[in-house]
Amino acid sequence: MSRQKILVTGGLGFIGSHTVAELQQAGYDVVILDDLSNSSLQVLDRIEKITAAKPMFYQINMLGKNRLKEMFSAESDIAAVIHFVAFKAVGESVKEPLKYFHNNLLSLIHLLECMEEYGIENIVFSSSATVYGDPVELPVTESTPFKKALSSYGSTKQMGEEILEKTSAAKNIKAIALRYFNPVGAHASSLIGELPLGIPNNLMPFITQTAAGLRGLLTVFGNDYDTPDGTCLRDYIHVVDLAKAHVKSCDRLLQAGMTEKYEVYNIGTGNAISVMEMIKAFEEHNQVKLNYKIGERRAGDATAVYADVKKAAQVLGWKAELGLQEMVTSAWNWQTNLMEMTTVL
Repeated sequence: MSRQKILVTGGLGFIGSHTVAELQQAGYDVVILDDLSNSSLQVLDRIEKITAAKPMFYQINMLGKNRLKEMFSAESDIAAVIHFVAFKAVGESVKEPLKYFHNNLLSLIHLLECMEEYGIENIVFSSSATVYGDPVELPVTESTPFKKALSSYGSTKQMGEEILEKTSAAKNIKAIALRYFNPVGAHASSLIGELPLGIPNNLMPFITQTAAGLRGLLTVFGNDYDTPDGTCLRDYIHVVDLAKAHVKSCDRLLQAGMTEKYEVYNIGTGNAISVMEMIKAFEEHNQVKLNYKIGERRAGDATAVYADVKKAAQVLGWKAELGLQEMVTSAWNWQTNLMEMTTVL
């Protein structure tokens, strides 16, 4: 039986690269599409070191449809697509809404148009817990009603899901939307991890870069929220666990497991961890002291969001296996190894 081919858009990014590694180790062939705007071509070689297989790579910006069509024409046997391409900085999206609507929605629309034209029926969509806004009841389930998104990034994920739901109802397309909570950590090899270009927007790379001395100070955005220690509560999930959820989703799409043409799943641990708890865990497990201060609240941040993950366990056959210690130690190992690799280069 020939290996099935998965197209991974944004496949050299943080979540994308880990997903490519897990897909290849699960027996899939992978084609990566990435425009390198927030990633590095070096990641391709590191994936090859991990899996002993180098994925096919196309450098394409999905806002230009002609190059996208050329790629689909060349790769005529794609069985499914995993779509990661999106701008994802919550704070920036509040300040630059048109940039986010243009990029995140048009790239998805172009992708779906090409999938229809080239007869590709299966897609896994990178959604987000931001679709829930600032929820009244916790934990959120897949049937929790959306509240008004707190950021343009969240709005694009809400709209992306609606585009998929309506397209799958009207066209010959099956879709799974994975609502991620907060991915952290890095691959056990320390060869791939979170590597934002410029100033990080997510908590963990800011923690690791501060610990490494690359950032002078870590700012905690507010300590006056209605939570046990006053800092925001989030459901942090190890990126390798998250990557494996995409493999499970591809299996479900391609092995006639779908019961509906459009399915959604929360992908988290179900545990609420505060920003300060994450900082303290990082310090404890890595024996590193962090220089941090309390700052003002950041626009677009919800007080608390964490998941009910029973559906993913029962239907998708997936659950998180790695805990807080693995999250903070693998992230720090990645950061220290990255500095060593940079020094060698």
